[in-house]
Amino acid sequence: MKKILSVMALLAVFIMAAEENGCVECHKGIEPIRDHSSKMMQEIFKAAAKAGAEGNDCIVCHGGNPGAKDKDLAHRGTLPYFENHKGPKAFYPFPGSPWINEHTCGMCHEKQVAAQENNLMATEQGKIHGALWGFGAKDGYEHTFTNFGGTSPDPHKRLGTKKYRKYMEKLAKLEPQGFPKETKELPPAPTAEEVEKDPSLSVYTYLRQECLRCHTGGKGRKRRGDYRGIGCASCHVPYSNAGLYEGDDKSISKTEDGHMLVHAIQSSRKVQVRVHDVNYSGIPVETCTTCHNRGKRIGVSYQGLMETEYQATFDSEGNGQPKLHTKRYLHLTEDIHYSKGMLCQDCHTSNDMHGDGFFRGANLGAVEIECQDCHGTTSKYPWELPLGYSDEFDTKPKTGKARGTTKSLAAYLKQGAIPKDKGDGFLLSARGNPMTKAVRKGDKVVMHLASGKEITLTPLKKLKAEKKISKEGMIAMDQISAHTDKLECYTCHATWAPQCYGCHVKVDYSGGKQNPDYLAASKHHVNGKTGEVDSLKDFLVDGKVTETRSYLRWEDPTLSQNGEGRISPTIPGCQVTLTVIGKNGKALLQNHIWKLKGLEQGKGVSTPKEGVNSITMSPVHPHTVSKKSRSCESCHSSAKAMGYGINGGNYFADQTKSTIVDLMTADQKVLPKQVDEQIPAIPNLNHDYSSMLDENGTQLQTVGNHWKLSQALDNETRSKLDRRGVCLSCHQEMPNEDLAVSLMVHTAKFAGVKIDNDMHKNIVHKTILLSAWVQVLAGLVLGGSLVYWLMRRRRKRRR
Repeated sequence: MKKILSVMALLAVFIMAAEENGCVECHKGIEPIRDHSSKMMQEIFKAAAKAGAEGNDCIVCHGGNPGAKDKDLAHRGTLPYFENHKGPKAFYPFPGSPWINEHTCGMCHEKQVAAQENNLMATEQGKIHGALWGFGAKDGYEHTFTNFGGTSPDPHKRLGTKKYRKYMEKLAKLEPQGFPKETKELPPAPTAEEVEKDPSLSVYTYLRQECLRCHTGGKGRKRRGDYRGIGCASCHVPYSNAGLYEGDDKSISKTEDGHMLVHAIQSSRKVQVRVHDVNYSGIPVETCTTCHNRGKRIGVSYQGLMETEYQATFDSEGNGQPKLHTKRYLHLTEDIHYSKGMLCQDCHTSNDMHGDGFFRGANLGAVEIECQDCHGTTSKYPWELPLGYSDEFDTKPKTGKARGTTKSLAAYLKQGAIPKDKGDGFLLSARGNPMTKAVRKGDKVVMHLASGKEITLTPLKKLKAEKKISKEGMIAMDQISAHTDKLECYTCHATWAPQCYGCHVKVDYSGGKQNPDYLAASKHHVNGKTGEVDSLKDFLVDGKVTETRSYLRWEDPTLSQNGEGRISPTIPGCQVTLTVIGKNGKALLQNHIWKLKGLEQGKGVSTPKEGVNSITMSPVHPHTVSKKSRSCESCHSSAKAMGYGINGGNYFADQTKSTIVDLMTADQKVLPKQVDEQIPAIPNLNHDYSSMLDENGTQLQTVGNHWKLSQALDNETRSKLDRRGVCLSCHQEMPNEDLAVSLMVHTAKFAGVKIDNDMHKNIVHKTILLSAWVQVLAGLVLGGSLVYWLMRRRRKRRR
């Protein structure tokens, strides 16, 4: 009887609460999560009414007891209706949390929530594999581990069009190591005693304390620029650099960090968020950079931000530059797409970010778009290209029937996600999904950006017909087919890339040192609220990680072959040089670089099956694209571009020997007895960190560790690329009223000669033959001189 009375009393509270929103009594002034006229809010209103709490829409996402006057009671439990129907099963402070969002966001977005466990932002599969490779390729080429393990869902529940799913199934068979059907949870952090027996286990300390702080299953660390939501809210709820609330809810502190900027959802062009009388649409780039500021650094690079060790410039009070993402920055050239107002989501698709039901080992497995999907080539419009073009995972360009466009997105139009004017249809991604922001209009492309901005793009074929491509551009893109067939567009058009050489990692287990295991903290949750939110002290594990590096660069990156089989810019990946300090304060490993054992890396290069350093160079899209490309000389006359290292790898002294700097004799005998090693040796580093190959083509370190085709440039490609000392060494000196241009353009302009690709090849061939003959003649002259000198010397001796 008492139980019945308690239930009746509880129902009475909810019926009373139904008259008005009880949550708002305390949270007066809080912003509506979405505009009340939106379809999303209409669905939420209906759900609240079905639950018997009309007007109390907050409980549809948050749960809780809206009729309670006490804060603790209000933030407890949920409506009885939701216990047997879709909806929150308890009070959820963070409704977007992946640990419980099947009961919140998943009520409407079931497929996206079901796929979330398989996307890279949740699994961090590539990051984990990269670290394991740097610690001696502990898992070989297999991508066995993810943050929490799991199984890919039923193939029939995967997202994307039929063409897309079919494409991905073929790709998964082609690269099974990068598309596993099941993964295991990353092993736990080792104890100091376990590390004494096997120092390589420190990789799990390194991953859990450092690399894996930033994934959608947790909120990460509280540092300037790193504040964000969790799960769906990682992207869809705005957070400022300071992590401070600036809305109108009087109950939320404006001085305590860790809060959203305003209580609102940011998503597409149809959704407007209002902050201080300013409306905006889409997801700001800065939301993405809360995570994408480390590793390949593509988020900050897109904005033109390159990290620096220095504090310049000073503010009005003389303070140095504040740290953002724990770094300071230089402002270099921004990506042209960013300058045009394009957000990350204007290129990257829903499947890229939410996942589609496939585990994928690294970025190339996740990203479905290519530059040519919108720009085409000089000979074909985007819709004339076959599916898979520039995404071949093969060394030959994709051929086949034209992909066309599609108009089959009525659902999107009804929701107002994109303008109703579809023109001639939506463009298709390289893998066969409609790109809902890119519309064909005749022979042009209209981009309906997430910000609400419209951009008209003229494809390369149209620019060629209108003669709006420079002569240099026509030679590079139209006449030299190898550039189009074998290179990524951004190989030439990415003007700089962050290059952090030498990842010096110290894991110190001495003196009982401990630090938080962020991965364990994020997995431990109460109704979606993870352990890292309240206290990390409950998740301390042995060891303390410290990182530093040898040097930074941003100039033209080196080149290698990426997993798609195309030539790509390449930057340092996980160049782990490890020092492990044991319990007694002595090094178990010091400046250690592992060597591969029993693994063949770089099949087009003369490489032993083992013995190559496991430090890696990583093919990358730097996200620093500009209209003007890098110069011909920067590839064809550059030892660095070919993989031989900066200045051919000749800057550094022998790094396998320690450097001592003190009073010395001329023959370098140290005079004092009390001396320190200025630069301790790196025993296995007998080359510069920037060198992938020596001049004989022998590979020195790993180049890509995820996909089968990743490798340094093979002997044939380097021989075609190498024009050091031939034409290109002089090209930039040719006269022109603006800047130095190529010999071909100069000749065409002043001699009236039209130089096509065949003539270009002929000129190069003749130049090489001429160069060879000059060398032969020089050899004969030198040889003759030497013979003459020897004969004269012999005659003198006879006299």
